[in-house]
Amino acid sequence: MLLVIEFVIAALIVPLALFAPPFGDGWFRWVEQNASRLARHRKLAVLSIFLIALGARLAVLPVEPVPKAWFHDEFSYLLMSDTFAHGRLTNPVHRMWKHFETFDVIQSPTYSAMVYPAQGVFLAFGQKFLGHPFWGVWLSTALMCAAFCWALQGWVPPGWAFLGGILAVMRLGTFSYWADSYWGGSVAALGGALVLGALPRIRRYRRIPDAVVMGVGLAILGNSRPYECIFYATPILLILGWSMLKSAMRIRREYWRKTVVPAGIIVLLTLSAMGYYFRRCTGSPLVPPYLVYVHTYQTVPNFPWQALNRTISYRHPVMAQYELGWLQDYERARHEPFAHLLVRLLKASLFFGGPLLLLPWFVLGVILPYGMSLRDLGYKTALLMKIVFFSTLGMCLPLYFENHYAAPVCCALYALEIQAMRRVSIFDRLRKMKGKLMVRYIVFGCVILFGVRIFSKALHIPSPPQWFRDWESGGGQGAGRSLVEAKLVQDTSQHLVIVDYTGNQDAHSEWVFNAADIDNSKIVWARDMGPQQNTELMHYFKGCKVWLLESGKEPPQLSLYEDAKQQDLTHASVNSIPKPNRLP
Repeated sequence: MLLVIEFVIAALIVPLALFAPPFGDGWFRWVEQNASRLARHRKLAVLSIFLIALGARLAVLPVEPVPKAWFHDEFSYLLMSDTFAHGRLTNPVHRMWKHFETFDVIQSPTYSAMVYPAQGVFLAFGQKFLGHPFWGVWLSTALMCAAFCWALQGWVPPGWAFLGGILAVMRLGTFSYWADSYWGGSVAALGGALVLGALPRIRRYRRIPDAVVMGVGLAILGNSRPYECIFYATPILLILGWSMLKSAMRIRREYWRKTVVPAGIIVLLTLSAMGYYFRRCTGSPLVPPYLVYVHTYQTVPNFPWQALNRTISYRHPVMAQYELGWLQDYERARHEPFAHLLVRLLKASLFFGGPLLLLPWFVLGVILPYGMSLRDLGYKTALLMKIVFFSTLGMCLPLYFENHYAAPVCCALYALEIQAMRRVSIFDRLRKMKGKLMVRYIVFGCVILFGVRIFSKALHIPSPPQWFRDWESGGGQGAGRSLVEAKLVQDTSQHLVIVDYTGNQDAHSEWVFNAADIDNSKIVWARDMGPQQNTELMHYFKGCKVWLLESGKEPPQLSLYEDAKQQDLTHASVNSIPKPNRLP
C-alpha cells in the first residue's frame, strides 16, 4: 500500500508542476532560505544531520520499536557483538558443539561468527556502553546520514548536500531495515561515504586529514563488505591515480606525502589487524571465518559459474534443507541470467530510489532532447556514473543479493540523485521554472510519505511486508522464538531447549542460536540428535531445566522434555494424542 501511495504521489508531481498554478511558494522559499543558511556552515550542517537522524529514530520508536532478531545474519552479528563485548575476539570450541551447529556460525576451529567484524564492533559498543546492540545500529545509522551530507559537500553545493542528508534520514535512517535490524548496511554505507567524500577533497587540496578519512573508509569497507569494496574502491583509486600521474612533479610529491603515505599506513594497519583477527578465529591470517563456513556448510557456491560442492554432509536435516534450497536460485541464475539480473536491479531500484527518487531521472530522459545534452550533466556526474557502473557490475556477478550488499555505493547513488535534481531544477518551461517546482514537489512528496509511514497504524495502512520478520509473534515466519525466550526468562532456572525439527517445512525459521558464553547463558538452544546424544547433552548441562520444542507443529509447542517423551511413549502404545504440558 505504501508503494502504491508513493507511485500515486510521483505520478501527480509532473502534471502539477507543469500545468497547475504553483502553491506554497512562500513556504517553500522560507524553508529553502533557512536550510541554505544552515548548510553554508558545513560542519554545523553535518552535525545537524547527525542529531536529526538520532532524534528521528528515537521519535519513531513507538511505531518502529527496538527490533527483535530473527534472520541468520542478524544472530551471527549478535554473536560477534556478544563476543567483543566480553573482551574476546572469538570463543573456544564447545565440548557439545555438534548440538549447537547453526547458520552463519563456525564451530571449529573456534566458535565464531561467520561475518566480517565492522558491524559487530558497532553492535558491541551499543551492548557494552549503551545496554543493547540496537543502540549500535542507531549510532551507525546516524553517522551514515551525517557522512552522506559531508561527502556530498565535496560534490555539490552545500544546500544540495544538506538536502541529500535529509533524504538519507527519511529514506534510510528511520523505517529502512538498515535502521531496523542487525543485518548491517549502515556501517558499509558509512565507509563508502567517507571514501567518496574524500575523493574530490584530495584531488583539490591534497590534505593529510582527507587521506586519513579515505583510509578509515577503506578500512570500514574491508571489514564490512570486502567483495563489494573491490569494485567500489577500484574506480575511485584509479581516478586518484590518474589525477596524480597527469599532475606536475611538485603536485605528485604532495600526493605521495599527503595522500598515499597516510592512507597507505592506515590500510596496512587494517590488513595487519584483519590478519590477526583471522588467525585467532581460524588459525590462519589469510583465511577469514567466512571461508571456513563456506567450505564446511555451503553446497551452492557464491557465483553461478562455480560447481556445486557435493562433498559436504550435514548432521542436521534442517541445515541441509536450507542450504540445498538455494539450488533453485543457482539453476535460475545459470539458465535465466537476464531474468535473474532484472529482478535484482528492480529490487535495488525500489529500495534505493523508489518512484519518487527515480522520477528526476525519468524527467531528465524526457527533457534531454529539449535544450540539454549528456555533456550538460557535468564532469562530476560522469565520475559518479563510472563508480556506480563498476559497483553495479560487481554486484551482478554473485548468486546471492540483498540490498545491504550494495551499501558501499549508496552514497554515490544519492550523489547522482542530487545531481539529477539539480539539472531538473534549472529546466525552464515557458520561463516559469517548472523544473524547480518538480524538485520542490518531489522533496515534499518524500515528507508526505514519511508522515504517512509514521501514522500508518492510525490510518489503518498496512506496513511494508518484511518477509524475514513477523512483528506480532516476535519471530520469523511466526516462529515466535523471542516469545519463548520472554517466557523462559521469567523462571529463575537455567534452561536447555532441545529443538525438534520434525515436520518443519520452513528452513528459514531457525531457533538454535546461542550467546558467546554458552555454558553461562540463561537459555541454551540445542538441536535434537536422538535419545542417546540428548542424554549426554542433558548430563553436561546437569541442573538445567530441559525443554523440548517441537517446531514443526503449528503453533510450535514447548513442553518439559521428560513429559514430552513420556507422551510419545503413550502415543505409540495407545495411538492417542494427549495434550502436552505448555509453558505457562
